[in-house]
Amino acid sequence: MSEENSVLAQIQEHRAKIDEIDREIVSLLNKRAGHSLVIRGLKPGAHLGLYDARREEEIFERVDSYNEGPLYNENLREIYASILKVMKETPSV
Repeated sequence: MSEENSVLAQIQEHRAKIDEIDREIVSLLNKRAGHSLVIRGLKPGAHLGLYDARREEEIFERVDSYNEGPLYNENLREIYASILKVMKETPSV
């Protein structure tokens, strides 16, 4: 096998792993959304508002504490800010 073919094979292996990770991420995001929707439905009974800035900061801090790189905390906060925005906009089913 030529070096080029070997490198191409390695790229394909990594892409296959990324595809599997993406599948897992989608599944986990949907599970997260399900729990968020349940919490949203419970909040009125607890006299809580739908938005809680303190809880969002706790999430960011917790995610920062999980981070072992290579992503920077700022990168993860940007990703999580997007996730939280989408969760807030997701209609109840």
